[in-house]
Order: sequence, then structure tokens, then C-alpha cells
Amino acid sequence: MILLSELSRRRIRSIQKLIRVGRNEVVVVLRVDKDKGYIDLSKRRVSPEDVAKAEEKFNKSKAVHSIMRHVAEKQNLVLEDLYQKIGWPLYKKYGHAYEAFKLAITEPEKVFEGLEITPEISEELLNNIKRRLTPQPIKIRADIEVTCFGYDGIDAIKSALKAGEACETGDIQIKVKLVAPPLYVMITNALDKNMGIELLGKAIETVRDGIEKSGGTLTVKMKPRAVSETDDLELAALMARVEKENAEVSGDEDTDPEADEVE
Repeated sequence: MILLSELSRRRIRSIQKLIRVGRNEVVVVLRVDKDKGYIDLSKRRVSPEDVAKAEEKFNKSKAVHSIMRHVAEKQNLVLEDLYQKIGWPLYKKYGHAYEAFKLAITEPEKVFEGLEITPEISEELLNNIKRRLTPQPIKIRADIEVTCFGYDGIDAIKSALKAGEACETGDIQIKVKLVAPPLYVMITNALDKNMGIELLGKAIETVRDGIEKSGGTLTVKMKPRAVSETDDLELAALMARVEKENAEVSGDEDTDPEADEVE
């Protein structure tokens, strides 16, 4: 139960906007009345930092529970028994079973050591963990304009862009695509978003140094950032439109041979 005085530090104008039935809320327990079965809760005493931590823990627990439930169903086991054999021991050892499951992707023997489980359960559990918790690469993109009006302008641009691509590491590759001169996109995929953004920023500076030595310029139109599927669709649409426009221009430039002879 949450008292009105524990809903918000501010003046309450509309309870519906502040809290709704069916929505998950992060609260703190104030008192527990064992005799009456009441639990007094507070929403206003929860800081934004506490909310973030609680939501992260909740999401991790949901992921763990989903994996455990699926394994229990596949192996015809009672879910609580599976928690007693696997879940709770891992919570005790690693602080949270989610952290243990992530470690199990690369070191399963270390994580499952000492647990009273059969090879069949271990295999089923590991397959579920790998399928659901293996991190997915994040696509990172930057848009740049590169120009060089010198004698070797085109070659200078190509050389500078190749130098930028050469900044890739063994795990993170960098690709440069032409949208329409002078606009280019630099794309990479990385498991660590910050590392990918940092590497793409380094590649941009490498391109800048190379093109400026040849008297050219580089302008960043969009700084390196993680992009969504919507961003990819917009980029694909832009490139398709540019390609169509170029094809139309190329068609307009074709002349009739007979017309040339008349002239």
C-alpha cells in the first residue's frame, strides 16, 4: 500500500499521470505488518539512480527466469527444483545469476562446476544462454563530406579514405561507402558501442589528416553514433534516389547520332 503522502515530493495534480494500474513502479519498503499482512511502500523516497539500478536488476532477473523456465519445460523439471540446483547457488556465488550466465558463454566449465546437474540439463541450459545472452554487434555510422580540388583530387580522396579504413582492428572493421560526392558514410559494427564510436572518430581524423595534406577538406555531417534499422532504411532510400538521379542524368546526356550528323 502506498499512502498519498508517499507518492511524490511535489504537489499532486493528477494521480493518473503519476501512477497507473498495471504499470511497474520502483518503490521502497517502509514498514511490514506481519499480523495484518500489510506492506507500506514509498515512491517519493526512491532516487532516479535507485530507479535505474532496480530496473536493470529487474530486467536481468526476467532474462534469467525466462531461461530457467524454458529449460525446466524442456527437461520436464519443476522450476523451483531447478532454481535450487542452479539459480540460487549462482546468485550466491556471482551476486546475480545473469552475470554467471554471461560468463558461461565463454567459460561454462568454470560456472557449472560444483552444480548438481546432469550433462543433458547443462547442455540445454548452455544452448539457451548462448541463444539469448550472446551480445549482438551494434552498428555505428558517421557521415562525412570529403573534397579536394587539387590536380590529384580523386586519388587523394581515395587514398585518405583507405587510410581511414586501415584504422580497423582485428575485431572491428571499418567500411566507407559513397552516397553522392562529396558525401560518404563510414560504418562499423562493434560489441562495445563506446569502443566503436572511439575507433570511428579516430578513422575520421586519419582521413582528415590525409586529405588536408593534399589541400582538401573534411566536414563531419554526422558524428559517429549507434544507428537503428530506421536509419539504415533512410540511408538505403537516399542512395537509391541518388543512383536513380544519376541514371536519369546519364540518359539525358546520350544524344542521337543522326542529330549529330545534321549539325
